[in-house]
Amino acid sequence: MKSLRRSHTSTSSANSSSTSLPSSASASSSSSTTSTSPPSSSSSWIHLRSVLFVANPSSPSSVTSSDRSRRKSPWSRRKRKRPLTPHQWRSLFTPEGKLRDGGVGFLKRVRSRGVDPCIRAQVWLFLLGVYDLNSTREEREAVKTQKRKEYEKLQRRCKMLLKRGDGSTDDLEEEADEQYVRFMDDYKTTKQIINQDVVVSAVNTDSSDTDSCEDDDEDVQLLPSDVYSNNSEENNTSLFGEIQVEVTVHEDFSTWQRIIRLDALRADSDWATYSPSSTIITETKARGLAESVALKDYDHLETCRLHHAARLVSILEAYALYDPEIGYCQGMSDLLSPILAVISEDHEAFWSFVGFMKKARHNFRLDEAGIQRQLRIVSKIIKSKDSQLYKHLENLQAEDCSFVYRMVLVMFRRELSFEQTLCLWEVMWADQAAIRAGVGKSPWSRIRQQAPPTDDLLLYAIAALVLRRKLIIQRYSSMDEIVEECNSMAGQLDVWKLLDDAHHLVVTLHDKIETLSSRSLSV
Repeated sequence: MKSLRRSHTSTSSANSSSTSLPSSASASSSSSTTSTSPPSSSSSWIHLRSVLFVANPSSPSSVTSSDRSRRKSPWSRRKRKRPLTPHQWRSLFTPEGKLRDGGVGFLKRVRSRGVDPCIRAQVWLFLLGVYDLNSTREEREAVKTQKRKEYEKLQRRCKMLLKRGDGSTDDLEEEADEQYVRFMDDYKTTKQIINQDVVVSAVNTDSSDTDSCEDDDEDVQLLPSDVYSNNSEENNTSLFGEIQVEVTVHEDFSTWQRIIRLDALRADSDWATYSPSSTIITETKARGLAESVALKDYDHLETCRLHHAARLVSILEAYALYDPEIGYCQGMSDLLSPILAVISEDHEAFWSFVGFMKKARHNFRLDEAGIQRQLRIVSKIIKSKDSQLYKHLENLQAEDCSFVYRMVLVMFRRELSFEQTLCLWEVMWADQAAIRAGVGKSPWSRIRQQAPPTDDLLLYAIAALVLRRKLIIQRYSSMDEIVEECNSMAGQLDVWKLLDDAHHLVVTLHDKIETLSSRSLSV
């Protein structure tokens, strides 16, 4: 069922767009047939992709704030400084290659100003958790070696499954079936699951690092999707049942392979000018990589785009195998493309994507629980800030904020320019890294009246954007009118103005929204 649903999603979008997600134009054309009632069934996965909302920063604003909080916003035009420079980046390390003060100063700088493009590949490995903030240079070299080996093992698994899907001999299928048994034998020795975000279990069960395996001689474990359940009865499933689950994963993987290739071939090229290696890729190398991942029908692609598409296939397939509960779904290629443009080493790009997806993976759950939770938070922010606007949305049956679905799904990737998307993500990642490191509980976040680090900065930015367009939204009497008007505004946002508005909302509403969210979870 999961395979069929995702296949149908891909097919639907392929017929309506030349990119992995519907474009603004296709969304506008589809909006004329959109129902005024918000989607609530499983079909909303397809429907909501065409219900898109983009705000105009030049519109009258309903987001007001005191002069005091504006002065303290690190993203205001007056306070904003130049991005973190290479010289400043080097000065943050001790002689042993360890970030000073546990990385607090580093995170504050990235959070307030972003990162110079020439050091992004280095900085992102820290922001996305590939390297620990307290690691030394020597420790990072060891981690790099280990992560490379684990990625290579995943690649070997992908190639084996690809051959099994294309082959027709009994010997090949028998070999693959034996491999499934070996997978499950390995898995039975490592039943420990740290939390629901864990998709790869360490062979050494004493380890709490869910991103790596302690023993380099062992293969990376493939976990069937049932291991995300805490039901103890699942642990008593027979070996035959486990193999059947693994076969199901293989069937899903075959579907994911087809969809990944379609999305990779039609990926946009906004990233090209930001990729340091795109200009030095030879046609021979690009075609060789494309053939190694069985990419077809690529003659229309220029060399750099072909190389990028092949890398997308390689890493997205590895991730689908690494996290079989999520596998692959449309939109994930939009999140990976910027990482590939910045990070040239595939194994580093893969583990950076894994770090990104630790939070973003919930956007791609089939039950849409992650998306719906985030939409509810946006709705609560708007209701708490402007009850009049919220009432108007209620009258339009739009209080669930489904019109910002795409912004949540791919994190403004389609609404912002490529460079501004990177700036927004860096600020978000710095917030999330600060929370992981416990920095959010320290005094610095509030001493200067600045917004505390939050996992939901994206949602506050989205809510600020909706509030900023209050007067325009109130002119319309149907969801269709709002969608048609707003879809035409893509590409006109200022990320720093957006963050400045979001800052005020976080300062004034963060604690209240956290309390409301906690209450709703306990009900």
